[in-house]
Amino acid sequence: MKRYSAIALLVGAGLMLASITAVAHHSVAAEFDTTKKVTFTGTVKKIDWMNPHIYTHVEVKDATTGKTTVYRVEGGAPNALFRQGIRQEQLPIGTIVTCTNCSRSKSADSMNVNGQLKLQDGRAALGAPGGPDYK
Repeated sequence: MKRYSAIALLVGAGLMLASITAVAHHSVAAEFDTTKKVTFTGTVKKIDWMNPHIYTHVEVKDATTGKTTVYRVEGGAPNALFRQGIRQEQLPIGTIVTCTNCSRSKSADSMNVNGQLKLQDGRAALGAPGGPDYK
């Protein structure tokens, strides 16, 4: 009986150690420079609904030069959003969104940003952290 208890204890400890790795997450500061901020308004072109984060592609046209830039706004994990009742279809392609005070990627050639997207009426898009869920 003691042998089975020891095996169960070892298996349990192993599973707990493995779960720590599963929930590990990078910090925002690891990928994004929180001192370099960008604010933009644009049109949703595409949403990558995949792990470990969703990415909303927002096309922004510069009013002065006419140049188009596509930012990839990092969002939450798809599974967490799904459990909150949030679905990709809730932010249709063509929706106008604003990202205020978003952190730029540390990589100079990356257009990834981290921040909250808001709809024109001020509601958070796709249940972004820090705001009411978009439903």
